[in-house]
Amino acid sequence: MRVTRLRTYPVKSFAGNDVETAVVEPWGLAGDRRWALVDVTGRNVTARMVHELLGLRAEPVDDSTIRLSDRGGGSLMVSVPVGRATVAVGFSGLDQATPADDTASAWISERIGMVLRLVWQPDPTLRPIAEKHGGRPGESLSLADDGPLLLVTAASMHQLNDWVAAEQALPDLPDLDPGDLSGDANPEVRPLDIVRFRPNVIVEGGEPFAEDGWETVRIGDVEFRKTVLCDRCVMTTIEPTTLEGGKEPIRTLARHRRWDGKTWFGIRLAPVGVLPRSGVSIAVDDRVEVLS
Repeated sequence: MRVTRLRTYPVKSFAGNDVETAVVEPWGLAGDRRWALVDVTGRNVTARMVHELLGLRAEPVDDSTIRLSDRGGGSLMVSVPVGRATVAVGFSGLDQATPADDTASAWISERIGMVLRLVWQPDPTLRPIAEKHGGRPGESLSLADDGPLLLVTAASMHQLNDWVAAEQALPDLPDLDPGDLSGDANPEVRPLDIVRFRPNVIVEGGEPFAEDGWETVRIGDVEFRKTVLCDRCVMTTIEPTTLEGGKEPIRTLARHRRWDGKTWFGIRLAPVGVLPRSGVSIAVDDRVEVLS
């Protein structure tokens, strides 16, 4: 098996970027989800509730700067805030973050149509992976949900797309959670893009959903352990290019991959034995080896 794509998301809930290589830190890939958005009360705001966030992008310029951009060609350079007082935030396992300058927050707020504040996670070692999500003492993560990295496989995506195509005429399950759907329409039968699942690592090869049973894997020279399977939410039902809402893939996943009241796709990983600033990295075309 091989890595076919690597993706990072400098700002949580913004569109992601394909990269050829990524430095691995104990809390995830370097530059991944160290920025996020909160409202005026400090509550975490994501594309789950504000789908338009997926229409903005942040790209790394250097270790201390990102470039925000919108689909109209507008852009803004934002530097890591230094010397600013932290503000209260509502992330699980984290109650303080550092706000960006007011210009950056105003730029985002104007494009989204609500008052938002861009914040930075200055010390990712302070946010532990929750024990209920497979965390062990001393493990931490960025502002990502639940685990440092998300891995999905092309084989599982191909199987899902086959299910979607074959089951378009079937009625919806009666107990689908409306909160997991972003629209009422079923799209025309066409393959769904794997980026809907917002992965960090996409792997080619193997059998569909074999990753459920992986406990430890080596990607290139770096070892990872599975912390938990990934339950999926409404964000997967938003088409990443048009931002149109719908029912897929939750509608179909629920027929095949639902238990404990949730639908599941992909696995979360934590690096094993990686130290801060060690410089280890993974890359597209790296070999993926299942160790246990």
